[in-house]
Amino acid sequence: MPVPAVPLPRFLVTCEHGGNRVPPEYAGLFRGKKEVLASHRGYDLGALELARRFARGLDCVLVASTTTRLLVDLNRSLGHPKLFSEYAAALDRASREQVLAKHYHPHRARVEAIIREAISQGRTVLHLAVHSFTPVLDGEVRRADIGLLYDPSRSLETGLCRRWQQSLQEGRPELRVRRNYPYLGTADGMATHFRREFGPGHYAGIELEVNQSWPDGDRRRWLALQRVLVETLTRLPPIQ
Repeated sequence: MPVPAVPLPRFLVTCEHGGNRVPPEYAGLFRGKKEVLASHRGYDLGALELARRFARGLDCVLVASTTTRLLVDLNRSLGHPKLFSEYAAALDRASREQVLAKHYHPHRARVEAIIREAISQGRTVLHLAVHSFTPVLDGEVRRADIGLLYDPSRSLETGLCRRWQQSLQEGRPELRVRRNYPYLGTADGMATHFRREFGPGHYAGIELEVNQSWPDGDRRRWLALQRVLVETLTRLPPIQ
């Protein structure tokens, strides 16, 4: 009697802070703010390039946004005090709802639809959200090159991140790879939101954080790091 095929996990890559584009209708909010738009507050430097690399290497869908997070932060929950920046504070309630309808809800709805479709096919979704972080924040030096964020209560996420960290450090021992740093994986974000929607047997959310000194530094080193990140993830043994 033939053994039934076991559905393979399905990867999904997202990038919530891929660019610092300001939609024309909101240009007035950011007049004279080129410097802040070009900073870590405006977008995640290098994240979109890396997310595209992962999507190619994993042969999966990429859902990305290039609208500046200073208009609306797609990685924040509705009602979060930092969902809208101080620059969007001038918008009235109706205008904010328009921003959400045009930029926030479509991004999240597309991600959720992909997850639900995969689950309906009997697959477990491995969601990789690609981000980057500023090397220094409020005078504090972030002492890591790579951060892997996850929920420690979910064994699938914990196991994947531990093995990914080990693989990275074995191949590139000079890399400082830390888990749940510089943020906690259970903090407010898309992965945390979808964990509440989908059980651990259906969904695993990992947030990859890369120190922006890499994309902001030597181009060859940055490309090499991208290659290592993608290759080590794709070569991990099957997740049980």
